[in-house]
Amino acid sequence: MARSPIDVLQDFLLNAFNPERLEDAVARLVADDATYVSLSYDDPDLALIMPWAGTKHGKDVFASNFRGVTTRWTNDAFEIRETIEEGEKVVLFGSFTLRSTVLNKSVTSAFAVFARVRDDKIHYFLYMEDTFATARSFLESGTWVFRADPDETEPIRIS
Repeated sequence: MARSPIDVLQDFLLNAFNPERLEDAVARLVADDATYVSLSYDDPDLALIMPWAGTKHGKDVFASNFRGVTTRWTNDAFEIRETIEEGEKVVLFGSFTLRSTVLNKSVTSAFAVFARVRDDKIHYFLYMEDTFATARSFLESGTWVFRADPDETEPIRIS
């Protein structure tokens, strides 16, 4: 019996952050030719920090991307707060708290997932989070200097 697209996507997400259940979740719930978009369509600088960033194709990408996430962070909390379903399209909104494994820095971020699910398989997966916050969990030292407001003479410095 076919499951709802929301059930399939929630099943995947609730298992994807567990290295012991990840491979099974990918095998059961991801189409062979699925597309995975994480954080941006293509940002080589971001991919240096988070190698899963960008657009990738194939079932194996889902396993390797979530393996990369779970080796760099521990997932202290994950909560799905809102869901929207329209036919094969699903949107989930929520929050998570991650702790970087190298620096032990904790960060809480909102997240959003848009997916297309057909025949109990994810065919398209777009994942967004607060990359400014999550990248800072990897910042070992130094200061980021920003200039955004044309009326301000001093840059913003964040350590």
